Amino acid sequence: MDTIFALATAQGKAGVAVIRISGPLAFETAQALCVKSLPNSGRGLRILVDEDGQVLDEALVLTFESPKSFTGENIVEFQIHGGTAVVSAVLRALGNSPDARIAEPGEFTRRALENGQLDLAQVEGLADLIDAETEAQRKQAQIILAGALGELAEKWRADLIRAASLIEVTIDFADEDVPIDVTPEVSALLSSVILDLERETAGVRIAERIRSGFEVAIVGAPNVGKSTLLNALAGRDAAITSEFAGTTRDIIEVSMDLEGLPVTLLDTAGLRETDDHVEGLGIERAKNRAESADLRVFLVEENEILDITVQKGDIRLLPKADIRPEAENSISGKTGEGVDQLVADISSQLKLRAASAGIATRARHKDAMNAALAALNEAKQILQNGPELYDIAAEEMRSAIRALEMLVGRVGVENLLDEIFASFCLGK
Repeated sequence: MDTIFALATAQGKAGVAVIRISGPLAFETAQALCVKSLPNSGRGLRILVDEDGQVLDEALVLTFESPKSFTGENIVEFQIHGGTAVVSAVLRALGNSPDARIAEPGEFTRRALENGQLDLAQVEGLADLIDAETEAQRKQAQIILAGALGELAEKWRADLIRAASLIEVTIDFADEDVPIDVTPEVSALLSSVILDLERETAGVRIAERIRSGFEVAIVGAPNVGKSTLLNALAGRDAAITSEFAGTTRDIIEVSMDLEGLPVTLLDTAGLRETDDHVEGLGIERAKNRAESADLRVFLVEENEILDITVQKGDIRLLPKADIRPEAENSISGKTGEGVDQLVADISSQLKLRAASAGIATRARHKDAMNAALAALNEAKQILQNGPELYDIAAEEMRSAIRALEMLVGRVGVENLLDEIFASFCLGK
């Protein structure tokens, strides 16, 4: 295993920069730059020099002995002054070392996975934590990084191993003094795991939305103030507004943080009959995107009906409150009337939905859990046919166990690793 190094903090000028070294020769590589001996499993100030003895910087040096480190290997971290020239000089000196090389993207985290410091779900949680832009995203990523999904998967796996063991003991020792009918206990174990898996798979879609952002579509006829409302919500001129119908022909997206939740607002083309081919394409796209959005804000008159299905939780408002004195349930992006209430209503609806989010956050997690569910439902059905088919039921349980091991990256995920780690920076 090579010894690797990289800048672990962001590129550019800063007060402090951190350079991380990990691997079997991490201590020796770091020692070559230090005037004094490295601190033993601790920290200390050291002068760093290059191969010619020229002073590079004074650094706070931290050492972590294997396996009590992020990667599970020996690690040294240099906390140096964050000037670009200082960082470049230290990296150049490390690059001249014959015992170390620059790390690949995500290689530190990949080693943590390979050395059992993190499971694959925790790696994904770490990636989400780095990318988190809202409070809800941060909290969700922290739960995954803390190992909550791995703990659940381990509990399910233990229950299924117990269930499979009961079945296999009955098969292997049919002539011995062991209980023949283990169906009640096995069925109870399977039912418990199935119930948990169904609950978690049901919450994946909402958890994915917290990670990637809820979509809220603003829909209505032309010239009802959709683009003006989008600009008011965004606090900037994100969409072109005019008095001419059909100005918005494509979907305009604005990302926002609404009370800790990530939200993408969609300004859609005005819905009407038209002979304009380009506008017609925009209207069709608007309909499709609005239908698939998590929430729709309708700007419509009292009895107006649009060719879009109203779904539970959607918000219906009268447009242009600025020309409707004292009208209830109306909004104006031009004057701001009703905008604060709309933000509160959108946030309330999305928070209700976010409450049903599961721990699992990705389509990969859902696929693995669905595979386990299918195998367990099959095993439970087979159990009802008696001991003669216990061996088939046991194999279905083993299939479920393998699916759960894929969930946390123990087996069958090598083809995914390059894609997952490609999203990490060099120093992570």
